[in-house]
Amino acid sequence: MIKTAEAVSLGHPDKTADFISSYILDRFLEHDSRTRYGVEVMVKNNTVVLGGEISSRFSEPQWQDYVYEGLRQIGYDEKYAARWQEKAININRLQIINLVNQQSAEIAQGVDADGWGDQGVFVGYACQGEDFVGRELFLARRLNRALYAKAREGNNLGLDIKTQITLEGSRVLTAVAAVPMLEKEDLSDFICQTLGQKPAQLLINTAGDYTVHSSVADCGMTGRKLAVDFYGAAAPLGGGSPWTKDATKADLTLNLYARRLAVENLADNDEVWVYLSSCIGQSCLPSAVLKARKGKDFTERNLQIESRPSVLIEKFGLNKPIFADLCRNGLI
Repeated sequence: MIKTAEAVSLGHPDKTADFISSYILDRFLEHDSRTRYGVEVMVKNNTVVLGGEISSRFSEPQWQDYVYEGLRQIGYDEKYAARWQEKAININRLQIINLVNQQSAEIAQGVDADGWGDQGVFVGYACQGEDFVGRELFLARRLNRALYAKAREGNNLGLDIKTQITLEGSRVLTAVAAVPMLEKEDLSDFICQTLGQKPAQLLINTAGDYTVHSSVADCGMTGRKLAVDFYGAAAPLGGGSPWTKDATKADLTLNLYARRLAVENLADNDEVWVYLSSCIGQSCLPSAVLKARKGKDFTERNLQIESRPSVLIEKFGLNKPIFADLCRNGLI
């Protein structure tokens, strides 16, 4: 069977937007672990737009400083701006538009009673193999992270990187990489070494020169890389963006929990899917279903599990400033 998956770096404008929102949430959690947060980010050219709602005892956020530091952590710092000038987001020319206001007090009624802050369906997946994900996704991520690290260490490659791997069995049929380059550089040997084999077809910057990148070449929006954040094409997408909300909203918490349950129930199955659903203001989950495949046989059963937000948030440490690290490294 032929399978394909892609990965993108933090320098991709959509992931840059995700990371900025996660970084800001961490700053709020440092001051108030009970912060309620839902902030979307758009990045275009040198403008960053923040929009959403927050409820927190932290009353003096340094919005501009957080955006600047988030960009620096990605690698879009002053040195990068000097090197790439108008070809990428330039921290020296940044404009920040803040459209964040107070979260609705009506939502808090249910959340304060240990209920979930939103409804939704969340999916966890696990299969046999490295990191318990499909090998095509594992290799796409490995290659992307290696190229991103190489770009951070050098002066020629840019940070807005996309990779894609197509497998037939364990053989890499096609490896695709898009990497900004100030000067043309042959990455073939590096890619083959990273993948541990020579792809039947290796495609690098197939549209031609790739210098203009990040939010100058593409508008970045939070939540647009869910297939990359989760399991590629191996499982349905569950919930919304996991990087723009606090843990009571469930988009991160219940996706993490579903993934943990899938891994724990993998055993001698080939694949496991776990489907959880939430109801706003309620702590119980309307449904918790496990589906498993072993060979050609499928089984399905209901799960009896913990469902209270407070317990799961404590279990995963989501009342602490760890969201930026999760966004950087992924759920897996």
